[in-house]
Amino acid sequence: MKIKRIISLISAAAMSAMLLTACNSSGTAEETTVTEEHDMTVETTYTANAENVKHLGRTYFSEDKLYCALSGSGAEFSFNGTKCVIKIKGDSTSMGANQADNQARVAIYVNGERVIDDMVDQFIEEYTVFESETAEDVTVSVVKLSESPMSTIAIEEIKVTGTVIEPTANKDLLIEFIGDSITCGYGADDPVKENHFSTKTEDVTKAYAYKTAKALDADYSMVSFSGYGIISGYSTNDKPVTAQTVPQFYTKLGYCWGTNGNFSPSNVEWDFSKRQPDVVVINLGTNDDSYTKTEKDRQQAYADEYVNFLKTIREKNPDAKIVCTLGVMGDRLFEYVQLAADTYKAETGDNNIYTMKFDVQNPDDGYSADWHPSVTTHDKAAEKLTAELKTILGK
Repeated sequence: MKIKRIISLISAAAMSAMLLTACNSSGTAEETTVTEEHDMTVETTYTANAENVKHLGRTYFSEDKLYCALSGSGAEFSFNGTKCVIKIKGDSTSMGANQADNQARVAIYVNGERVIDDMVDQFIEEYTVFESETAEDVTVSVVKLSESPMSTIAIEEIKVTGTVIEPTANKDLLIEFIGDSITCGYGADDPVKENHFSTKTEDVTKAYAYKTAKALDADYSMVSFSGYGIISGYSTNDKPVTAQTVPQFYTKLGYCWGTNGNFSPSNVEWDFSKRQPDVVVINLGTNDDSYTKTEKDRQQAYADEYVNFLKTIREKNPDAKIVCTLGVMGDRLFEYVQLAADTYKAETGDNNIYTMKFDVQNPDDGYSADWHPSVTTHDKAAEKLTAELKTILGK
């Protein structure tokens, strides 16, 4: 299935010169043409740097391009004008004959409405996201819907006919979500549980984390990879999959199997001196459980490494409230999440740590691909987490 939905917004009224009518001292009406500071008829090209756009999630600006790897990463800006065209550069998956299920999925919103929903299957994609005969106030959001291991994109240029573009304002609250496929929105657009992974059906905006951020009117950052855990990725042979662990990539921009030109997210150290999150939510253990099972020594190893990860998170985010969660796709390891939180608090004296168990998904609510949570389950998880964070934040 190829996802491509491009909608141009056309206004009916024609653009006209602005005239100001005033009276002189004798009472005679006279017309004065208002001169705009910015020529509204000229197309201007911008890069997606921090002066022009708000960066969503962890991104990396280099060589005049804004690289986006992680789920939900992107850019947002506002302007007043008649047209906006955005150029996006794909990576090696965009040209791969057998990469249809790994290509980046991108959404572009105009004033909150999704007008572009596309798989980046060309090395360069150019989208006319807004076009009108009369100038309008416009807010544009570019959001990478799919996760980083499979593919990355770069926002190469933004062309606008109208006023200078400006970053949208930061919201009062920033939440960082650290997780796995559940946080990524794995299979959110595929309600057939027997189907398997594809970036075509992955949509982070339909997952609990993104929905929680929206419910709290918060900015967000996602550090999430499908199949990853604390000590092991998803295992099918009773051996730990140590290559697929989140802690090793937490201090990086992200991780991807391939590269986008010279860019690889695992080669970029994340700059924690940038805006610090107010809350960090961890949802890791579902994949570890495929390895730990009921083996007490393995479960204890999970808890021990969880403690170490909490120390890293605290070092990088000294003032954040840290919320440790688990349970949507199984809660067997939750007691070890609780053990890790209690052990960490006892060792450090840091009590700004909280735990919350999600409800295990209900079969009556349906499933997504590979038995992942349905949109209904994500809605319920978001509702529970939102209520918990309101309590923690005193809202």
